[in-house]
Amino acid sequence: METSPQTAVTGADSERFAVENTDAGTSTKTGKKLFRASQRTSVLCGVQVLGCGSYVPERIVTNQNLEEQYGFESGWIQQRTGILERRYAAADEATSDLCVKAARRAIDAGAIDPADIDLVLVGTFSPDYLCPSAACLVQEKLGLDAPAVDLHAACAGFMYALVTGMQYVATGNSRLALVIGGDVNSRVVKPSDQGVTPLFGDGAGAVLLGRGESSQGLICYQLGSDGSGRSLLDRPAGGTKRPACADDVVAGLHYLRMDGRNVFKWAVQAVEETIALMLKTTGLQPDDVSLYVLHQANIRIIDHAMQHLGIPSEKVLNNLNRYGNTSGGSIPIVLDEALRDRRIRRGDILLLCGFGAGLTWGTGLFRW
Repeated sequence: METSPQTAVTGADSERFAVENTDAGTSTKTGKKLFRASQRTSVLCGVQVLGCGSYVPERIVTNQNLEEQYGFESGWIQQRTGILERRYAAADEATSDLCVKAARRAIDAGAIDPADIDLVLVGTFSPDYLCPSAACLVQEKLGLDAPAVDLHAACAGFMYALVTGMQYVATGNSRLALVIGGDVNSRVVKPSDQGVTPLFGDGAGAVLLGRGESSQGLICYQLGSDGSGRSLLDRPAGGTKRPACADDVVAGLHYLRMDGRNVFKWAVQAVEETIALMLKTTGLQPDDVSLYVLHQANIRIIDHAMQHLGIPSEKVLNNLNRYGNTSGGSIPIVLDEALRDRRIRRGDILLLCGFGAGLTWGTGLFRW
């Protein structure tokens, strides 16, 4: 049995921090399946990505920095998560600021006129304020004439926003949709929490969607949720169920909490089963997919699922060693880097998969 790198971490904290991969998909407390699978899938074609951009803050926080400041064991972090460093937003940067910078890069990459953007969607669970939405702030900062709204699906937020934006474009209700995923996780984790803080970083990514050929878009996708797993990954205080009071803030209940062991097990099962469902539904083989773009949560989740599915590592894109888990920004940041590295070409089939608190997930086969 694995233990926390710090002997001072005990009880509930050590339970969250000790992440194992045995009996993947089964709760250590109840023995029941953690993933409530669904067989529902859909198709959403006729949409293409016209531009992509990303932004990560300048401040680099290494594992060594966390060890020096909080006593975390840097080698353990790398071994158990694959993360070497992450980016933290500056004191004057909030989620909307990261999103705006990513959006501007997407606009430049797509060589489009911002005046043509008629929809703004932001997948985030760490908006600047509870009200107004981060999307409204992005709309104002970019000077757009467009409706704007946030979608809150935690680390699956970008996939939810992507599908929503594609629906608007496919039905002709949007000509050019700006879809962004972004989070400033460093503000919602307790700095001294060894089970959560080393995993997360800040960042944002954006895509511009427009009409495409009938062969382009999501040839198969699934969005899913399972609220019975809500306590595996949550922020107890700050909502209408439990408005944050002084005692809650002192207790740190406004910060993100995670049952690391069971989140790991759920994520592995969710990734494996939804990817297998995509392939089975379309009749594709793993080799028919050009690249696999998974949410960058933990290298062991990705490796475990890919090995089980027989997917070669060279087809799996990873950057979490440099950025950690950027939540909503995770998938679009990887996409942007792959595009800039010329690893994506017209006609390629990409497997996109996001998963996070809720519990929520979104998986799809996207023909570029």
